Amino acid sequence: MNVGGKNKDFIGVVPAAGLASRIAPVPCSKEIYPIGLGDGPGQGVVRPKVAGQFLLEKLSNAHVAQALIILRKGKWDIPQYFGNGSSIGIDLAYVIMGNPNGVPFTIDQAFSFIEHKKVAFGFPDILFSEQHAFDLLIQRQRNSEADIVLGLFPCGSVLQADRVDVGEDGRVQEILVRSASTQCMTTWGIAVWTSRFTNFLHNFLAPLKEVTHLEAELSLSEVMQSALEGGLNVQGVTVAHQPFLDIGTPEGLAQAIAY
Repeated sequence: MNVGGKNKDFIGVVPAAGLASRIAPVPCSKEIYPIGLGDGPGQGVVRPKVAGQFLLEKLSNAHVAQALIILRKGKWDIPQYFGNGSSIGIDLAYVIMGNPNGVPFTIDQAFSFIEHKKVAFGFPDILFSEQHAFDLLIQRQRNSEADIVLGLFPCGSVLQADRVDVGEDGRVQEILVRSASTQCMTTWGIAVWTSRFTNFLHNFLAPLKEVTHLEAELSLSEVMQSALEGGLNVQGVTVAHQPFLDIGTPEGLAQAIAY
């Protein structure tokens, strides 16, 4: 449903509960680390542009009306900086994270807010230039009624990535988690999904919440692969012909600052 130019059936979900251990120490949450310049209030005025702003602007470009930023306790500089989102053109709300065992648990923290919504998802530390990438995913989801639509990028020179094997019809055949395979050179960086996957994720995590310590942090790709094996319709759309930039790594952050 599109009311007043806004996608009222989609809600943005942005995980911001990480510790940024790969680039520590940093003087602020990595989601508000300044890495560029943007338009400020008034003609000819510029101001620092922070990492997470790029993702929020792309959600706004797709007319997503609202987004949830999911925080870890102590990362209060994020809501202090973004506030209610009015400067970006998207209504923001914040959810505090409980279980720190990976992105799937972070997303599920917002379950009661998103269980009946379609989700537009992105990582606030991943940068890419395509301004209307979410439009492509939303359009594919509406046309195909897919449960999940992944936004695809080239892997580039990354040795290990969550590689996505997509058929000619756009259906995802397999998600190869943390793979170094050179047979598949496509990964994903953004996604949209329906309440069917939100509920699959919630049920998938239910028995794991009783485990006090997981041997390895669970990735969202692992849950998506399980959903694919469970019969959910997962599709992929190429949204870029250049790899995305991950500022959560020292190399990526250095490139972003230089850019």
